[in-house]
Amino acid sequence: MRSLVVVLVILGAIAGLAWYLTHRPAEYGSAGGAGPGAGAPGRFAGARGAPPSTVGVATARHADIPIYVDALGTVTSPASVTVTPQVSGVITQVLYKEGELVRKGEVLATIDPHPFEIALDQATGARTRDEAQLDAAQVLLERYRVLLAQDSIARQTVDTQAALVKQLAGTVALDRANEASARLNLQWSKIVAPVDGRVGLRTIDAGNYIAAGNATGVATITRVSPIDVEFAIPQERIPEIRSRVVSGAALPVTAWDSTRSRQLASGDFLTLDNQIDTQTGTIKAKARFDNRDGALFPNQFVNVRMLLKTVDGAVVVPVIALRHGPSGDFVYVVNADHTVKLRNVTAGVAGVSDVVIAKGLALGETVVTEGGDRLKDGATIRTAAPAR
Repeated sequence: MRSLVVVLVILGAIAGLAWYLTHRPAEYGSAGGAGPGAGAPGRFAGARGAPPSTVGVATARHADIPIYVDALGTVTSPASVTVTPQVSGVITQVLYKEGELVRKGEVLATIDPHPFEIALDQATGARTRDEAQLDAAQVLLERYRVLLAQDSIARQTVDTQAALVKQLAGTVALDRANEASARLNLQWSKIVAPVDGRVGLRTIDAGNYIAAGNATGVATITRVSPIDVEFAIPQERIPEIRSRVVSGAALPVTAWDSTRSRQLASGDFLTLDNQIDTQTGTIKAKARFDNRDGALFPNQFVNVRMLLKTVDGAVVVPVIALRHGPSGDFVYVVNADHTVKLRNVTAGVAGVSDVVIAKGLALGETVVTEGGDRLKDGATIRTAAPAR
């Protein structure tokens, strides 16, 4: 009897378990009574029959999209000159102040001029003496020629005198060259700035002897206005840049600080280098800035942004709405019944926050921006914010 009771209890438990397994609710509301884990992480949320997935949306709109080229650049001076003396001597004056702006032709330092003044006087005296001798020889030659016409003198005497005149003429020409050289050396005793720019730290003091062509010179001048910035751009951009330049379009360039939070200066694209770097696949470019306020400093690192072109009146959506799959680019378009449709599109150029949709999307259609990674075609959604 006891065994029969035990058997009946076991059969009742089995029947109760069977009823529970066949009558329990489908997990996560999946269609067709899907088995356990139908809505578990790693599976698509928002499928048909599943709770709607909350997503962000945006409306396709018209916009002008600026296309920029961003790069890291180095500020370079158009001219940096070490001012060296062209004559040797003792420095008598240093007339510049360290760090000041100087103009082309401004006297920076002077060398003792007395030796050059004496040399000029000697050259002038020698020229005057030889010119007098030449004049006398020419007068005598004219007399000889008159006598020769009267057959009163030998032709050899006339020819000898003519040769002497030529010799003295050569001597005078040499004297004039020596005089010009002495005058030039005297002029070079004043060392002047060959370019406009900012002078560096002093390299020599008055009283020191300096030789012609001294490597350190008397000053270093760096031109700071205008000033250039060199940066590298991908080689794929070369045709676009050349096309814009040939058409006469200006390419504005801005320089920003290292954090890209403050604009330092604005200028224009200047030129491209003549070779591509085979190691990096880039080409050097140069932009020029007025730099009248001195915001850019030679050898400074800056962030460069060049406006390549602007795409006018394009159909655009936020960059985060564009997705990539095995079949190419696509977006999720929101239908009127709060479901989504996967639609393949052709993407155009991208700006900082928006991307152009060249084909596949109409103006005013609503697309999913955030939460699209959890969706699949036909999923039900609800929006986190009204479509803009």
